[in-house]
Amino acid sequence: MKTTGTGRPLVWLPVLWCLTRLVLLLFVLKVYVFPGPDVTSDVQVIYQGWFNVLSTGTFPLNDVTWQYPPAAALAILSPGLLPFLDYATAFYVLVCVTDLAVLALMTYAGRRPGRSLRGAWVWVIGVPLLGPTVYARYDVMVTAVAMAALLAGARHPKAMGALAAFGALLKVWPAMLLLAARRRSAWVSALVTGLVVTGVFALAMPGAFAFLTFQRDRGTEVESLGALVFHVARHFGWQGEVKLNYGSIEFLGPYVSEVSTGALFLTGAAFGWLVLWRLLARRFEEHTLADAAFVAVLMFTTTSRVISPQYMVWLVGLAAVCLYFPGSRMRLPVALVLVACFVTVLEFPYYFANVVASDGLGLTLLFLRNGLLVVAALLAARALWKATVPRTVPARLPSQPAARAGETPVSS
Repeated sequence: MKTTGTGRPLVWLPVLWCLTRLVLLLFVLKVYVFPGPDVTSDVQVIYQGWFNVLSTGTFPLNDVTWQYPPAAALAILSPGLLPFLDYATAFYVLVCVTDLAVLALMTYAGRRPGRSLRGAWVWVIGVPLLGPTVYARYDVMVTAVAMAALLAGARHPKAMGALAAFGALLKVWPAMLLLAARRRSAWVSALVTGLVVTGVFALAMPGAFAFLTFQRDRGTEVESLGALVFHVARHFGWQGEVKLNYGSIEFLGPYVSEVSTGALFLTGAAFGWLVLWRLLARRFEEHTLADAAFVAVLMFTTTSRVISPQYMVWLVGLAAVCLYFPGSRMRLPVALVLVACFVTVLEFPYYFANVVASDGLGLTLLFLRNGLLVVAALLAARALWKATVPRTVPARLPSQPAARAGETPVSS
């Protein structure tokens, strides 16, 4: 029997995948009800509503919850490929098929010489830790494109650039995969793909870029790092409110704009650090592309004013690609992200009412999850810097021969 190289029989990968994904499907199909808010309402109400509008050949111009780049329309319209199923069921089936395709890709790639199946294990274990929410959003589809781009990066830079650009037009964040790309062909391919795809959407469907103006008045989402300020402040008389706004539960009221600005400042600082790293990095290995992408997305996720549960699947996918390379420096940050995934399913949807109420349990879960992300981001950034940026060696004076005994040094 073939093994993964880590002592686990290879057969357990598909077995565990089948068992965990069956449970996820049973929950989203409501054969069993997962505790907490109904996570499937986004698909059954919002996505299907968008599907009806997009099917007419235009984007949802009057819906501020549409906050996605134009290629996201393809994911929303994809259940139409299965007309014999109702919209929601078709969507869940397609997400599951995408999930299976990722497993097949990671398993096939991981069995190549000099590679590891640890990445496949991270994917199989990490996705179900997020609970049924992961199948009730289109982020698995985006993550699959991003993972394929990183796997293609070393040997096929043009394919990597094209996939990264297409992923960015699905949900923006895959653009960060190009951070450590060194081949000019990758950037050219990304630029050409981006221009062609956006051009097609701009000509074919009105409102392709309306999403750019739909986030200006957002508050601070209750699960974000900045939201911890208001969760604590509510116990000291803060007079704001918690309400559904722009498709998520957010804090609105005094000082929210200042905290949101602070989150943007942190994101800007993270971007500045990444630019500095890229300018100073000199040692690039085969895993550096994946490690840098993981660090970048982890930093931007952690500092964002919105940390929706489905964002965690981005990190699981990039973490899987990192550990596909045996030399990756990201093992400890990956482990912390997996723990954060488990805490995430506890804070949403299981104990989300406690989070919204800012009670002791809700605060504990948020501090723990966000704390894990902060620590993982700091450790990952430190590991990337140490592995790629050479230490500066102080200049030394030329060595001079030592004077022999009895000789007096001659001054010049």
